[in-house]
Amino acid sequence: MRRDFVIANGGRWHDGAQAAMIGLRTTEWARYIHDELGVPLAPDDIAHRVIAAVSERLHDVPVLPGAEAALERLSPDFRLGLATSAALPVARTVLDRTGWRRFFAVVVSADEVARGKPAPDVYLRALELLHADPSQTAAIEDSANGIRSAHAAGIAVIAIPNRDYPPGPGALALASRVLDNLDRLDSAVILSVQQQRSWEGYNA
Repeated sequence: MRRDFVIANGGRWHDGAQAAMIGLRTTEWARYIHDELGVPLAPDDIAHRVIAAVSERLHDVPVLPGAEAALERLSPDFRLGLATSAALPVARTVLDRTGWRRFFAVVVSADEVARGKPAPDVYLRALELLHADPSQTAAIEDSANGIRSAHAAGIAVIAIPNRDYPPGPGALALASRVLDNLDRLDSAVILSVQQQRSWEGYNA
C-alpha cells in the first residue's frame, strides 16, 4: 500500500523501504516517506491519505495462517494485549473485521506513546494497562524492531519470523524462543518461556 502511494505521488521507492518502516509510528513513517522517499506532500497529509487508503482496502483482511487458532488456544489461559505499530484506526478496523477484538483486553498503538518500535514504549504502556509484570509476560513478535522493543521492555520474546522481512541474527538472538509458524504456539510454549525467564532471574 505504501509502495503504491509513494510511486503514485512522485516518490522514489527502493527495496529496503518497507523494512525500514516496520515498527515506526505513523508520524515517523510519514516523515520517512517525505524525507527519504521524496513524496512532496506534508507528512501529516501523507499519514492521513495512507491510513484512509489502508482502512478503505481492508474489506478482506489478510491474516497469517494459524493466527486465529493460536488466539483461541491462548485466550483461555492468558490476558492478551496487542502492542502494535499500526495506526489506531487501522488496528481497530482489522480487529473489527476479523472479529478478534474479543481476544484482547488491551490494544495499544505506537501512535499513543512517545516512541515507536524498537523503543520499548508501546510494550511498557501495554504492560501498564494490563497491570502485568514484564518478568511474567511473553511477547509474540515477527520483526526485528518488534523483538527489540519487547526485549527492551524486559519481556521474554517468542519470535515467529516474518517470511517477507525476516529479522536478522542480532535480533533473533534476543528472543527466548524461535518458532517456525503459529501452529506451534500454545500455552505450553508460553509457560516454558516464562519458567525459563524465572530460572534465569533466579540464577542471575
